Amino acid sequence: MPEPRLRVGLIQGRETLRFRLDGLFHLLVDDAPEPTARVGGRWRAECGPDGIALWRHGAREPLLTGRRLLLRPLVEGESSFLLHEMTVGVDFHWQHDEDLSFLGCLSLEAREASSAGARMDAVNEVGLEAYLLSVISSEMSARCPTALLEAHAVISRSWLLAQLEARGSAAGNPAEGALAPEQRDGASWVTRWYDREDHAWFDVCADDHCQRYQGVTRAFSPQATAAVQATRGQVLVDDGVVCDARFSKCCGGFTELFSSAWGPDDPAYLQAFADLPQGGEPAYALPLCDEANAVAFIQGAPPAFCNTQDRGVLEKLLPELDHDTRDFYRWEQVIEQGDLQALLRDKLGLELGAIQAMTPVERGPSGRLIRLAIDGEQGRVVLGKELEIRRALSPTHLYSSAFVVQPEGEEDSAPARFRLRGAGWGHGVGLCQIGAAVMAEQGYHGRAILAHYYRGAELERRY
Repeated sequence: MPEPRLRVGLIQGRETLRFRLDGLFHLLVDDAPEPTARVGGRWRAECGPDGIALWRHGAREPLLTGRRLLLRPLVEGESSFLLHEMTVGVDFHWQHDEDLSFLGCLSLEAREASSAGARMDAVNEVGLEAYLLSVISSEMSARCPTALLEAHAVISRSWLLAQLEARGSAAGNPAEGALAPEQRDGASWVTRWYDREDHAWFDVCADDHCQRYQGVTRAFSPQATAAVQATRGQVLVDDGVVCDARFSKCCGGFTELFSSAWGPDDPAYLQAFADLPQGGEPAYALPLCDEANAVAFIQGAPPAFCNTQDRGVLEKLLPELDHDTRDFYRWEQVIEQGDLQALLRDKLGLELGAIQAMTPVERGPSGRLIRLAIDGEQGRVVLGKELEIRRALSPTHLYSSAFVVQPEGEEDSAPARFRLRGAGWGHGVGLCQIGAAVMAEQGYHGRAILAHYYRGAELERRY
């Protein structure tokens, strides 16, 4: 198969957009076969009922208006475009706006007007391998050991091709899944899971919901370029099918099953195990789905590849965006009673009154909560799966759902606050990025890292 070309959603639902063309681009309007103009420099786009009006910086009149404006570089790879105020880390604790530059084509596309008015998306059309070079330099530091960068190139390529194949199949995974709410034992059970965001107009987004893709703004090291070139077209396969190679920032010492975070199927290559050298014995009691074992595990700090406090190593391995996060292996968060009630009201539309208790109902093999009961003076709800729990208990997201709850103080016959003590960062399925980075730092090669986290999967070159 030839190298795929991707449509990556950079910005969604924007009314106005400022950008700069660094080099010359052909401008094509509404899928016209021939360019309307050759342009460069600074521009502003405004979306209205008639489409997208394109204004040169400082101009009094728009150059033209269309439903789709495609800016295609005269020579691929020689020109780039910069988007101003692009939001990075949407809905996560590191969310901020940043100016980012990209290679490839920029497509501005008007969407159907809604109650919020006319809006447009900014989409980057780019080759898969160029996309991957940016991904591995955005997800991790481009200064990482070559072994990690090669392993990450393989899994990022595998995940993407698996998503594209699933999207083209009637049996593809939905972007969101849910079980119908039900009443059971006097409680309302709400079970919901989230896969990639529902991208109807492009293949993947540029943010953590899919894979971090921050264009050429992130410095590409010679080893990152070499890692992509050395693994060109390589993917992980299981029984001939491209692996859905999930990964998270930090497993917290034990990886999780696919079904704990998403649908009911558990691929054979995504197993739950201690993040230790194969054959190593965990220094804690198993299984972690047992509540007493989970509490001891989470409140401790047992050895694991991802249990490192060496700031020099972490700053070398992690991208600058993650340097401020120091408590990825074990963390604490305190939620005040009033804040908890407001979160449940705002996130889930629940009015439970004063919260009396939060009680684990079901944990996965890594100790992550799959279902959590929340008891209030006006009712009881059981939430799942892991991301729904993380979203419900934080203005953004909790680091993970592997946590224990400790009520503190008293306020009108209810706890004044709840202290959450947790483990890991993310869903914990598949490769642990910090664990894999430490493995590479310790001398493991890329194939060994892949064999550790995707057990039984095989490498195959698809193009």
